[in-house]
Amino acid sequence: MSTTDPDALLGPADIRELAAALGVRPTKQRGQNFVIDANTVRRIVRTAEVRPDDVVVEVGPGLGSLTLALLETADQVVAVEIDDVLAGALPATVAARLPERAERFRLVHSDAMRVQELPGPPPTALVANLPYNVAVPVLLHMLERFPSIERTLVMVQAEVADRLAARPGGKVYGVPSVKANWYAEVRRAGAIGRNVFWPAPNVDSGLVSLVRRSEPLATTASRAEVFAVVDAAFAQRRKTLRAALAGWAGSAAAAEAALVAAGVSPQARGESLTVEEFARIAEAKQ
Repeated sequence: MSTTDPDALLGPADIRELAAALGVRPTKQRGQNFVIDANTVRRIVRTAEVRPDDVVVEVGPGLGSLTLALLETADQVVAVEIDDVLAGALPATVAARLPERAERFRLVHSDAMRVQELPGPPPTALVANLPYNVAVPVLLHMLERFPSIERTLVMVQAEVADRLAARPGGKVYGVPSVKANWYAEVRRAGAIGRNVFWPAPNVDSGLVSLVRRSEPLATTASRAEVFAVVDAAFAQRRKTLRAALAGWAGSAAAAEAALVAAGVSPQARGESLTVEEFARIAEAKQ
């Protein structure tokens, strides 16, 4: 449990004061909706099972609501922020609110999609309120680039949360579902209402938990090879895999041969396949 000052976290008035002082107006372009509820950020930290020895990477910290809650518990926090003004202000907010933990905080002023390395020890957890418009690509990039991340909890638009956690056969099962499952066991971990944000978005949010697979998928195909099959299969969802994978395989006949070799019906569709089956198809073409 945290022994820090309960007033260290940011409330609605604090958020608005900070934003006003910085001249910050949340922009739709960057999907900025700031969390203004201290109970919500504490709930996120609890749900993420952040431990005292964790090195947590946070993407899109904004004004610092979640950052402060993470710092109360984790050993270290590395925040990646693209916005010039927000990146410039966050270290001062941390120093003012949690001075005894400030040396455990690092800021990376960058686009998360371009981050190739992080300062300090390798991150063990990713916890973030991800901007709606880039949530899936950012999540997949971080999981790929930083294999030391064992546990992830992201807050995303409810629809995106449903897609990430979807199972084969479901209506929203697709590319994000399969690719996330390549790295981790994925599940929905809760719902978040609109009133904990400023400005309040016109959609609900959801929490998604991803626990990295202890053993990578048993396949001789590379991640890029498997993802190429996934992309091709869902590019034309209504087509059978024999037709949808024709371009990828070189011809419909070659696609059928790979599917049969992988033990997958050529008449099946992408939304019915597990990530393991996609990996077998990629292997069969090698």
